[in-house]
Amino acid sequence: MSEHDWIKQFPAAITVCDCDGIILEMNDKAAQTFERDSGYALIGKNLLDCHPEHARAKVEKLLDAVEKNVYTIEKNGAKKMIYQSPWFKDGQYMGFVELSLEIPFEMEHFVRA
Repeated sequence: MSEHDWIKQFPAAITVCDCDGIILEMNDKAAQTFERDSGYALIGKNLLDCHPEHARAKVEKLLDAVEKNVYTIEKNGAKKMIYQSPWFKDGQYMGFVELSLEIPFEMEHFVRA
């Protein structure tokens, strides 16, 4: 077992792209989420081609600005938190990681000191 095998079956969709938007890696949940768009066959493709124009422009801006983007969506009866963040290797910007995690519609929130 490699040190990153846990990612493959982690219950959040994880997609990794390079700074040009080329999909480098996906876990099982991401492949299942994007099954209609070919799932694992998306690896090596540009994620910009998977988005409608308004979303594509936003993703292009994020890739260029090297900024994170966090929001929630509701789709097919599920609420998800989408967390898109730049990733780095040896301090150099390498691209983006997107985590898509199903969350409850109502959930506890704690303020800790």
